[in-house]
Amino acid sequence: MVFIMTAKDDLMDNPVVLKELMAYQKGSVVSRQLMKKEAGNVTLFAFDKNEGLSEHTAPFDALIYILDGEAEIFINKKCHKVKTGDTLIMPAHIPHALKAIEKFKMLLVMIKSE
Repeated sequence: MVFIMTAKDDLMDNPVVLKELMAYQKGSVVSRQLMKKEAGNVTLFAFDKNEGLSEHTAPFDALIYILDGEAEIFINKKCHKVKTGDTLIMPAHIPHALKAIEKFKMLLVMIKSE
């Protein structure tokens, strides 16, 4: 199950601790879009253990920053194990997927590819 939350105006001009903006939900993936623009968007995700996203592609280059926990991120079938503090860049139009090894939170910054 995926829960989607939208950003609120109270995030503008206020310092926040990203990993505290959303809570884990048992057996679920939770996302919260912080910004959405024509050029791309910024979204927070929280994954319960063993939850994930199936293989897909996107027309955006994507930067992932792991805020908490551990995951496996697959890019073009190659597995990357990531943990708190790690960053990974995924190129546009390349198949990717991910799975939570344990509960984890990530910040996803997607920028439209030309």
